[in-house]
Amino acid sequence: MAIDFAEEVDHVAHLARLTLDWEEKVRMAEQLSKILETARRVQELDTTGIEPTAHVITLPAVLREDLTRPSLPLNRVLQNAPTRQKDFFRVPSITAVKQVEE
Repeated sequence: MAIDFAEEVDHVAHLARLTLDWEEKVRMAEQLSKILETARRVQELDTTGIEPTAHVITLPAVLREDLTRPSLPLNRVLQNAPTRQKDFFRVPSITAVKQVEE
């Protein structure tokens, strides 16, 4: 596959707020290329007559009955909170992040 994925790696790194050096970008672009090449080859397989499966072996559905139970006491829930305000966790306020223009 002769597609250069450097721009895609830059874009995803920007979205994830990651700082990648040149070697990391090259390595990730190569990995992305290999992943997409593998996916393309899988798409070429003739799967006519093959039943779709969610799992290769048959597994029983292990479900339990939903039961209503009392929740933990509030003091136990908040016992390890670094800070609390009355019956609530106290957390630092979050300021809005300025949108980065592309």
